[in-house]
Amino acid sequence: MKSQRNIFIAFILNLIFSVFELIGGALTNSVAIISDSIHDLGDAASIGLSFILEKKSQKQPDENYTYGYMRYSVIGSVITTSILLFGSVFVIFNGIKRIINPVEINYNGMIIFAIIGAVVNLIAAHFTKEGDSLNQKAVNLHMLEDVLGWLVVLVGAVVMRFTDISIIDPVLSILVAVFVFKNALKTLKDALDLFLEKTPEGISISEINHHISEIEGVLNVHHIHIWSIDGINNYATMHIVTDCDPKEIKQKVREELKEHGISHVTLELESNQEECDSFDCHIEHNHNAGHHHHHHH
Repeated sequence: MKSQRNIFIAFILNLIFSVFELIGGALTNSVAIISDSIHDLGDAASIGLSFILEKKSQKQPDENYTYGYMRYSVIGSVITTSILLFGSVFVIFNGIKRIINPVEINYNGMIIFAIIGAVVNLIAAHFTKEGDSLNQKAVNLHMLEDVLGWLVVLVGAVVMRFTDISIIDPVLSILVAVFVFKNALKTLKDALDLFLEKTPEGISISEINHHISEIEGVLNVHHIHIWSIDGINNYATMHIVTDCDPKEIKQKVREELKEHGISHVTLELESNQEECDSFDCHIEHNHNAGHHHHHHH
């Protein structure tokens, strides 16, 4: 599987690199580089995790996981982003300490490290760019963030080299950390939305309800549930009240849902005489009847 191989390459690159970086940060005394290395170690750990979970998420559905294993990949992204959130808070904390007590920094060393850093991460980003699972997206995002982080460090190092304003270093590390924090938070929210079975982005239940109600022969549609397993595949279930030929109605409804990007559909068809046994249908079915009773009282 290509996406697995790519994730693995990125993992090895990142791991070797973050160790190399920790040493570099210590040698040059740059908190920006050390903060980058912590961020990178977090990335490496999470990519390793992504690799294991991505492998598992490719498994075909079975009797235990009837929807398949795709959510394992999402768990990978939850753990990854959590690591990044903690990492960036740690970096911000250290940056603030450095602003209060500045230290000598070896700018030339910093410049060299930043150049190597940007290149290595660009290579890793290249290997992870063609994936569409949330997990691969998360990994690729890390790589690009790392490239960005390094470019920022590079610019900072060059400026400090010529101006000797050493406060630039911690300020940069804080900026990078804030950026990482913000992105991680968004990725985390996307993943949690999947676990909470939230209706997928860009799909409106009321719009779908409206479109299906418009189909000829559909008297009523209720209990619409739309969710996604992995952020790519959308599933839907619903109850449709109709007295027409079920085969035709099903086909029309499925076509309508396909246009909305929903390919896995389970439909429950009810005739108009049938009582749907759940409470909120009673309200819908016996709506008019209900009003008459009130008048009699």
